[in-house]
Amino acid sequence: MPPVVEQIMSRDPALIAPDDSLRVAMERMRERACRRLPVVENGKLIGILSDRDVRRATNSPFVLRERSSDDVILDQLTVRACMIPNPLTITSRMPIVDAAKMMRDRKIGGLPVVDKGILVGIVTETDLLNYLIRVLETQP
Repeated sequence: MPPVVEQIMSRDPALIAPDDSLRVAMERMRERACRRLPVVENGKLIGILSDRDVRRATNSPFVLRERSSDDVILDQLTVRACMIPNPLTITSRMPIVDAAKMMRDRKIGGLPVVDKGILVGIVTETDLLNYLIRVLETQP
């Protein structure tokens, strides 16, 4: 049987609620040293927010503004307004190679792992690189 996502995924990912502010999201990403947060409402995955989504919201090259405006955006704009809704998900039993191909083909840095409607983890580029390093280090 090929190795499956369950073997490499990050369990217990940092989560965010859709009505939390972007500042809360940024702080959570910083605290947990991650670049994406599954967005959960009433126990269900409804979206994903990446650090890129946050940067897009605060650093538009088309809008000139004072730095204090960024603080207003971070405090008043919600995760719901910036998240990717209904993200692509995978299951914990998916072969690692299939998850890696999906991420490569769609240029996605991480995928929420959902089993029977419940978020059980997330698999990221870092998880895949760590797996590759372990495999390569065990080869002669």
